[in-house]
Amino acid sequence: MTDTLKINGHVAVITFDPEIERFRGEFVSLNGGADFYADSIEELKKEGALSLSIFLDECRKDGIGPYKNVR
Repeated sequence: MTDTLKINGHVAVITFDPEIERFRGEFVSLNGGADFYADSIEELKKEGALSLSIFLDECRKDGIGPYKNVR
């Protein structure tokens, strides 16, 4: 089963990493890595929003489209 969370309109896949005992999120529609970690769902939402914001800002600065090409 795959769990997802929508953060600012973007879907992230959520897993639990038992080695570090933290949740891990990764946005599925982005062209690069924008993953994030947290101990709770509420913290996961905050960290996800921060990670997404940084990723999108860097893409804008570099003139790169942030989304995967869908065929």
